[in-house]
Amino acid sequence: MSEVLKDRIALITGASRGIGRAVAIRFAAEGAHVILAARTQGGLEEVDDIVRATGGSATIVPLDLTDHDSIDRLGGLVAERWGRLDILVGNAARLGQLSPMAHYDPKKWAEVIDLNLTSQWRLVRAFDPLLRQSDAGRAIFVTSGVAQNIRAYWGPYAISKAALENMVRTWAAELRKTKVRVNAINPGGTRTNMRAEAFPGEDPETLPTAEDVADRFLELATPNCPYNGEVLGP
Repeated sequence: MSEVLKDRIALITGASRGIGRAVAIRFAAEGAHVILAARTQGGLEEVDDIVRATGGSATIVPLDLTDHDSIDRLGGLVAERWGRLDILVGNAARLGQLSPMAHYDPKKWAEVIDLNLTSQWRLVRAFDPLLRQSDAGRAIFVTSGVAQNIRAYWGPYAISKAALENMVRTWAAELRKTKVRVNAINPGGTRTNMRAEAFPGEDPETLPTAEDVADRFLELATPNCPYNGEVLGP
C-alpha cells in the first residue's frame, strides 16, 4: 500500500459490515487511524482485529446514530483526543420496508428519515469544526441511484438519499473557501446485506464486492482530492 492517508484521522459510520467495513480496512491499510462507529460491538471488534493484524490502528465506538446526543459526545471526544478530524465517512443507512407510499407505517418512515438524513446532518453539525481544523478535511456520504432514478415503492429511502445529496451540495458550497471538501458516492449495486434485502432473488456473485468500491472512497479521502459538492458514481 502507498500509505496516502498516513497519520490521518478517519471516522467511518456503519463500520461493522459491508461498505463501511471495507472502507475502514482500506483506510487503515493506507496509514489512517480509523474510528470505527456502529451499533454492533462484536462486528466492530472483528474489524478492529483485522486492522491491527495488518499493522493498522483503530478506535472502536459502539454508537447508535439515532441517539443524536451520542454524536455530539463523540465529537467532543474526538476534539479532546485529536483536536481535528481529517476524514468523515457517513455510511450508515437503513433501507426500510419497500411499500406503496400511502401504506407506509409512520413510525417506520420516521426511522428511515432519521438515520439516513437527520443523523447525517447531526454528523455535519458535530464535526464541521473538527474538519476545519484539518489541513485537508474530507467528508464522504453514501447515496444511491434511487435518489435520482425514481423507483416505485422505495419511498423514504429514495427521498432520504435525494435530500442527502442536496445536503452535501449545500454544505460543500458553504465550505468552498476552506480546505474542506464534501462529496457523495453512489457505489452502485454492491454485494451487501442491504442489497440482498432489497433484491432477494439476485445472484450476489454478479455484483462487485464492498472491497471493490473502496478505492473510490480512498480517492475522495486523500488530501489532493479535487472534487467538492459532487455526487460520484463507482
